[in-house]
Amino acid sequence: MKRSEVNAFMREGIAFLAKKQFLLPSFAFWTPEAWRAKGAECREIVTNQLGWDITDFGSGNFLKTGLFLFTIRNGSLADPVKTYAEKIMIVREGQITPTHFHSQKMEDIINRGGGNLVIRLWNAKANDELDDTAVTVSVDGVRKTIPAGETLTLHPGDSVCLPQRNYHSFWGEAGKGTVLVGEVSRVNDDRTDNRFHAPIGRFPQIQEDEQPLHLLCTDYAKYYTC
Repeated sequence: MKRSEVNAFMREGIAFLAKKQFLLPSFAFWTPEAWRAKGAECREIVTNQLGWDITDFGSGNFLKTGLFLFTIRNGSLADPVKTYAEKIMIVREGQITPTHFHSQKMEDIINRGGGNLVIRLWNAKANDELDDTAVTVSVDGVRKTIPAGETLTLHPGDSVCLPQRNYHSFWGEAGKGTVLVGEVSRVNDDRTDNRFHAPIGRFPQIQEDEQPLHLLCTDYAKYYTC
């Protein structure tokens, strides 16, 4: 992705979040120059990958295969105290997050408003291939079972709890509008805990054609030196 694209999607995302009255923490708006001046008091943000995360999963086409995320809070797998995480995401119509599961993280995916979120589900075999067994999940406390590879549709206000090793892919339903999606989960580690069914990159390769508007979580090492 070009940095100019990331900046443009970030501006659009900030406007969408404001329209939905979802407020981000102050550090979301620190400039790269501000980050250069930060000290050890900000280490948790960097270590736990809080903040902006805009990815095309290496596809080169964010609008087709991509996801807009902001990690609001997160612990560490090495820290037994903070064992939870929270993200806010923006999912466009037809914009696919590729099929993947997490070995450590159990997560609730929540439609916070806007359009409908479509989620396709499979169980994983022991060898990490897609299983053909029926998938059972909890949708707002109600157990639902669907055939392997079938979809659930979350309308605004709906949520689903996805256990570990549950393969899932999702996108915004066509004709229903952009979706504001929440995630509440166990600790999130995007460096090690994503198993994509097809080989794919979790983070984008950035072409620096302009300066960052705000830093992605993958940018911290270039600007934060403590």
